Parts: sequence; C-alpha cells; structure tokens
Amino acid sequence: MNALANPLALFDIAGKVAIVTGASGAFGAVAAQVLAGAGAKLALVAGNAAALAGTAAACGDAEVLSINARPSDEAACERIVADTVARFGRVDILVVASGKNDVAKIADMAPARFLDVMDANVTQSWLMARAATRQMLAQNVEGRGDGGKIVLMSSARGLLGHPAGYTAYCASKSAIDGITKALGCELGPTGITVNAIAPTVFRSPLTAWMFEENDNAANVRKGFLARVPKGRLGEPEDLAGPLLFLASKASDFYTGHILYADGGYTAG
Repeated sequence: MNALANPLALFDIAGKVAIVTGASGAFGAVAAQVLAGAGAKLALVAGNAAALAGTAAACGDAEVLSINARPSDEAACERIVADTVARFGRVDILVVASGKNDVAKIADMAPARFLDVMDANVTQSWLMARAATRQMLAQNVEGRGDGGKIVLMSSARGLLGHPAGYTAYCASKSAIDGITKALGCELGPTGITVNAIAPTVFRSPLTAWMFEENDNAANVRKGFLARVPKGRLGEPEDLAGPLLFLASKASDFYTGHILYADGGYTAG
C-alpha cells in the first residue's frame, strides 16, 4: 500500500474484529458506533443488558456479538476473548471503556471504596489487556496476524489533580497511563500497539448537568472553560477521530502514547 498516494486507506478497519468493554457507557457506546460505522465486526461487552441492547441496535447493520458480562476477573476476561474468537475467529482491536468513579474527600472515603475504583479502572483494564494480548500473540505465531490495537481509557485527571474528592479516580487514571506506557514498550516488538485516550469533560448522562442552561451550570462552565483553549466542552464526536486513528494502521508507529482529547486543557 502506498500510504502517500492513498492516505485514507490507513484508516480502513473494515472486517477487523473489535472488543469494546463498557459498551453501555458513554465512551463505550461512542466507540461501538464509530467502529461499526468503519466496518468492524464487534463484540460488545457490558453488564447492563438493556443498555447493551441499545448500543448494539445503534450499530446498525454491523456484525455484533453482545456479551452481557463485566471484565471483573481473570476468568471473565478470558471468556470474553474466547467468545469473541468463537464467533469471529480472532481479535484485532480491544477498546477498554469500562470503569467507574466514586467522588469523596479522603477523610470520608472508606478504603474499600478507593480499592473498588482501582479494581474497576486499573485491574480490570490490565486483565482485559492481558487476555487480548495473549490472543493477539497467538495469531501472530500462527502467521495470521499483523499485530493488534489496544486502546485504554485514561483521563485528563491522570495528569492533573482535582480538588473535589478525586483521589481514587486520579490515581486510577495515572495508573492507566503507566500501564499504557509500559505495555507500549513491552509489546512494541510484537506489532501490538497500546495507547490511551484521555478526555476532559464530555457530554454524557453523568455530565449532562454541565451543559444545561441555568446559573449553576453556567458558573461551573465559566470556571472550567477558562482553562480550555478551544472554549467549549467536549462532544461525543470529538472522540471519534482519535479512536479510529488508534484502532487503525494509521497509528502503527504510535505506542505507549496518551492522546489528550481535551481542547487544549492539559496544555496550559
């Protein structure tokens, strides 16, 4: 392929097999629709069966395997990969969009709550990446593969702190950044790339109040947007381009990279 003569071919993922965990959540649903629209075959994973069905329906005519599960432990992650391979024969792309937040000041947060966030955001991401990596490596050994793409979910809060009780969340996203960099180095020679998308505030059911037209939301936005050079909050569409880039051949020379989808928030 002559990439200079046909650069759009670099973004072609038609026929690739992608797993998306947290497919019922805000980013997971966006990821599912973007990958479906680009022609990928999808294994959509979520614990909320009704919301998972909604995401699957939004993927239109794409080939979709719905897996009503959570990447809660080693066995669950191995089953997710095995079910995907049983249906589609391989795994080319993994997008880990599952996770959670729990906001509380440190003096009021029980250790179990902190550990729960770390498990959901860090341990489960590591376990899912491990399961997918094993399959991707097996494909390479058998001569059928060309590496693989792992995309983890970080946040601007992996780089920056937050004054309102985000110790668990910030720590978990900093850990995702570390995993991304370490796995990028470890797996680079295999052709598997590992990168992360790190958004700031995006429109979702959890952040919808920040987009409302009332004095409270306007005051919060004003303070936040003073730090955002682009002058607005994020929309789901702002995640589409970064995800397709990291899931496609276009990013073959990028690994261990944290891609900030933040309107410049972390730049200044």
